Amino acid sequence: MKTLDSYDFKGKKVLLRTDYNVPIKNGEVLDSFRIKESMKTIKELFRKGAKQIIIITHLGRPNGRDPQLKLDPLVKPLIKLSGRSIEKHDDCLEVEHLIGSSSIVLLENLRFYDEEEKDDEIFASKLAKLADVFVNDAFGVSHRKHASVHAITKFLPSVAGRLVEKELNIFNEVLTLPKKPFVAIIGGSKLETKLSVIQNLINKVDNLLLGGAMIFTFFAAKNFSVGKSLVDKKSFAMATMLMNNEKLVLPKDVVIADSMESPSQIVNVLPSQIPSYMYGLDIGQKSVDEFKDILLSANTIIWNGPLGYYENPLFAKATVGLLKFLGDSNKKVIIGGGDTAALVTQLGLKDKFYHVSTGGGASLKLLEGKGLVALEALK
Repeated sequence: MKTLDSYDFKGKKVLLRTDYNVPIKNGEVLDSFRIKESMKTIKELFRKGAKQIIIITHLGRPNGRDPQLKLDPLVKPLIKLSGRSIEKHDDCLEVEHLIGSSSIVLLENLRFYDEEEKDDEIFASKLAKLADVFVNDAFGVSHRKHASVHAITKFLPSVAGRLVEKELNIFNEVLTLPKKPFVAIIGGSKLETKLSVIQNLINKVDNLLLGGAMIFTFFAAKNFSVGKSLVDKKSFAMATMLMNNEKLVLPKDVVIADSMESPSQIVNVLPSQIPSYMYGLDIGQKSVDEFKDILLSANTIIWNGPLGYYENPLFAKATVGLLKFLGDSNKKVIIGGGDTAALVTQLGLKDKFYHVSTGGGASLKLLEGKGLVALEALK
């Protein structure tokens, strides 16, 4: 794969695809992590003599032009982090005649056009007219076949940015040459979406610790009554097969409640003791203690997915507790993006981990042992 070392940027206009799909409230960016992570590429491009950087990115899932998903709130953190003025335009197409001489130009939300997610080549070719070279630094969308990361490579010399390169190197290092013992923590709600990850990692790790709502599919496959807990019956056969692997560690106890949002009853029970009217919403304290014992002896740890219904603080205790425990452990911990990374940010623990990924879906693909389609296109 070509990187910033593969091209002479002197005097060139660079079309830079970033992943600035960041949380915004009342016109303010709540978390600038992804913007900060792109600065290494931006600053290096200027050091290499780039004439102008034209940033293209997306925000949310708009249905047409949604004023609530305009990129104006990105300007302030971009100015602060880059130390440069930002020229912002209200569209991403037909803007050639509008772009001035500013060193950094920000174009409007790519997803205001349906053609973006359709990998439309005409759309991509119009974007390509704006620059001399394309740099993909959007790790978080590189598992998607979208025009601004995939089709675009047909129209411009294309290379990977430093963020993409860093993410790939770290996941490759962890998945091919981890320092043993190697432990994975996999959580989340639907087992179906994590089966490929579990199947790939089970052959690489010394232990695989499971949490999240998907554990109740395993318990249901054991013929336990799981009440109103989320269950994926289509995955019973695979769950039964995986349970025979001694590396797989299921929680020994669970936290249940009579309501997900406003419970009047919260109890810690064995997985076989869930009443029909209760929901399984977190792993229990005995399980957290067992997980900690296993993690104490680990040298490399990778974590993807929360262990409970963390959106309600009442059921985030296991996830938060283990994150804080690992944050203080000085172990090599990789957080695989998505909800877990968002929680790490909220807790102010980001600097305590070896790596916090900027892409949940993309990191999930790598954990499945699969390539990223947009990065394959760079080859």
